[in-house]
Amino acid sequence: MPKPPRLCSCGNIVPHDQRCECQRKQDRERKARHDRNRASARERGYDHRWRKARAEYLTLHPYCRMCGKSASVVDHVIPHKGDPRLFWHRANWQPLCQPCHDCHKQRQERSQ
Repeated sequence: MPKPPRLCSCGNIVPHDQRCECQRKQDRERKARHDRNRASARERGYDHRWRKARAEYLTLHPYCRMCGKSASVVDHVIPHKGDPRLFWHRANWQPLCQPCHDCHKQRQERSQ
């Protein structure tokens, strides 16, 4: 049996498994504020050299460390925060699938 719709804080009635447009708008605005203050991927070290090393690593480690599905992301176990030694230290890398990286790993980092 489907769950009943819910009432959003803005007053809209929203299906149980969806987010209200006002919530999606708030998320977009929050992410845009964050992106304005963040350096570009290239400036953070994710350039051609990284793409080449990433592809090589994923060839050698094709499965997600968390769930075992096909990996598509090379994650830094300890966030490098701009430290080039930590960024390039392969023992600090782990293969993850996109869902595990975007959900579980990000949740872990926020709680630290």
